[in-house]
Amino acid sequence: MAVGISVGACVVLILLMILVYFKMKKTIVPGNSMDREGPQGRTGNFLVNDEVIVPSTRDYHGKTTMDELELPLFDFATLAIATNNFSDTNKLGQGGFGCVYKGTLAEGEVVAVKRLSRVCAQGIEELKNEVRLIAKLQHRNLVRVLGCCIEVQEKLLIYEFMENKSLNTFLFEKEKSMKLNWKIRLEIIRGIARGLLYLHQDSRFTIIHRDMKASNILLDKDMNPKISDFGIARIFGSDQTEAETKIVVGTYGYMSPEYMMNGHFSTKSDVFSFGVLILEIVSGKRNRVSSNTTSPLLISQAWNLWNEDNPLKLLDESIDAKFSENEVLRCIEIGLLCVQEQPEDRPTMPKVMLLLSSETVRMPQPKHPGFFISKGNLETVTSSNQDDSMTKNQITLTALDGR
Repeated sequence: MAVGISVGACVVLILLMILVYFKMKKTIVPGNSMDREGPQGRTGNFLVNDEVIVPSTRDYHGKTTMDELELPLFDFATLAIATNNFSDTNKLGQGGFGCVYKGTLAEGEVVAVKRLSRVCAQGIEELKNEVRLIAKLQHRNLVRVLGCCIEVQEKLLIYEFMENKSLNTFLFEKEKSMKLNWKIRLEIIRGIARGLLYLHQDSRFTIIHRDMKASNILLDKDMNPKISDFGIARIFGSDQTEAETKIVVGTYGYMSPEYMMNGHFSTKSDVFSFGVLILEIVSGKRNRVSSNTTSPLLISQAWNLWNEDNPLKLLDESIDAKFSENEVLRCIEIGLLCVQEQPEDRPTMPKVMLLLSSETVRMPQPKHPGFFISKGNLETVTSSNQDDSMTKNQITLTALDGR
């Protein structure tokens, strides 16, 4: 009897071991997801903030989501068809990280597709960073990201389509700039300020954009501005107010002096860039940097006209007579306050919003602006035609005419 019980126990144990073996054999290891068939298999795993994110295995027709971020995934073939195989006729713009194309999905929805450059390593980091921020940002003055595509060497982001493209296509093109009357320009300034205030104060995290410029402000069909391109943005903790980096990435003419020269950045760095934007919107001129001068030309011009008590001369000549002198003067003064040399002198975005929305709030006199490009710096920076950026000694700077 004891022998029978022992034999029975052995048989049960063997059967259990066989069941465990087959169960383990059928288990899919996330790291081997590249072995699966089809687009979902080619997508594989994605590293975000040092965490492996495994794409969902649900129906893959633009409906699949990254479980952790609830971000729709698109397959590359769908996007190729939508953009007419990424044809030049569909191209909306080009920058250091890649090209943006207009696409029409099978359902008829029009989208913007950013195809990151394969040769630009920063493009991969940009995608990771932007995806990491997508689920956290919701505001009417921020561009919505609708999904992404990650297949082998292809990395793409899908955005809501903005009918009027970027602000720089209006500001710096003579015929189009005439469509920007003062009322529209003022609303664009206020809209950008609202979006930046959200990033700095009203979102769950304090977010430093680090690349605020005219080409990163997109305009919808009603000319409402939306901040885009969070590839080099940084998230600050609740008790963090500033940081520094050895790798400075940004755009000539928009970067604050403390960031450009020492790698220090904070919300006040974005405020500086916003000040440059205000001056560009008022004047219709780029804040160009010349190798023959030690300072950005537009900031210099605005500062000199202010001291000469003739700031209205900065106003874009294409603007007709229907404008408020007080509003223009107030915007120029706010712009100069934002580009002051010392970060502590610049207003915060809540203060900027208050100054923009009230004509009764008194403003301090602007101090000397930040002139941060020296002739020596310009001579030591080399230009790269391949990705339209300027790189030297771990400093990556996008040229002003990059898009």
